[in-house]
Amino acid sequence: MKIVFMGTPDFAVPSLGEIVAQGHEVLAVYTQPPRPAGRGKRLRKSPVHEFAEVMGLPVRTPESFRKSKVIDGLEALNADVACVVAYGQILPKRALAAPTYGCLNLHGSLLPRWRGAAPIQRAIMAGDEKTAAQIMQMEPGLDTGPVLLSEVMEITVGDTAGSLSQRMSQAGARLWAPALAAVERGSLTPTPQEGEPTYAEKITKAEAEIDWTLSAVEIDRHIRGLNPFPGAFTFAEGKRLKLWDVEIVESEGEPGDLHEDVVSGGQGALRLITVQPEGKPRMSASDWLNGVDVECLG
Repeated sequence: MKIVFMGTPDFAVPSLGEIVAQGHEVLAVYTQPPRPAGRGKRLRKSPVHEFAEVMGLPVRTPESFRKSKVIDGLEALNADVACVVAYGQILPKRALAAPTYGCLNLHGSLLPRWRGAAPIQRAIMAGDEKTAAQIMQMEPGLDTGPVLLSEVMEITVGDTAGSLSQRMSQAGARLWAPALAAVERGSLTPTPQEGEPTYAEKITKAEAEIDWTLSAVEIDRHIRGLNPFPGAFTFAEGKRLKLWDVEIVESEGEPGDLHEDVVSGGQGALRLITVQPEGKPRMSASDWLNGVDVECLG
C-alpha cells in the first residue's frame, strides 16, 4: 500500500520499521521539526526523523497542519492510508480525510480510558492493572474513533512509564501488518468505544513534586509513572532531589521523615534506591546519604 507515516519520538520508530519491513511504499514521513536540545541547545532531529533518513525515506517537518499548503502537500501524495504514532500535532478534518482510507492511530490505552497525551503515565499513576496497544480510526475528536485492532497488556508492579512504553511500542508495531492487510482487503471491523471516557492530561513539571501525605503505594505509582520524564522530585534541604527507584517497606513515621534510607508516607514508607540530587547525575541512595545529613524530605 501507499503509506504516509506520522510520528516523532522513539515510541514511533518500531512502527515505522515494521511498516517498511512489510514492503509498503512509504511516500513520506511527517515528524516534528528539529528542536533545540542539550546544553548547547543545538537543533536535534526527532528519533523518527533520524530513522527515516537512514532508511532513505523522504521527510517532511511542517510546524503546523493548520496551514492549507501543508494539507495540499499531503493530498498531493494520493496515499492509501496514513499511519500515525505519537506525532504530536492535531490533524484537522481535511487532513484526516486526505488518504483514501483515512488516518489510523496507534494509541496506548484501553479506550475510552485515558484518551489524550499521556495515557501510559496516567495508567501507571492511577494503579491500573491492564492497558493496551490499540489501532483506531482517527476522527476530529480527541481519540474518539472506533478501535480496529487491540493487544491487551498487563501493567506489572515494577513497570515504569519507560519500560511499559518500550513494551507497548513493540506490541503496537506488530499490529500494523494485520491492520494494513485488513485495510487492503476491506475487511476491518471498527468497534465503537464503549464506557465512560477518562482523559490523560499532559504531564506538567509542577505536578511531578511528591506529596508525602499520600500512601506509599500512591507515591510509588507516582514515581514510576513519571520515570523517565519528567522525573518525580522532592526537596532535601531546599534543593531538588529526583527519586528514580524506590521500594515499598513496612515502617511508620510522619510524612516525609527520613530515617537512614527509608522515608515515610501518609501510610507506609519507601526505601530509596536510586536518586538524583540537583545538578548531579543519578546515584545510589546510599552514596547520596553518605554526603548529606537530612532528616526530612519535602
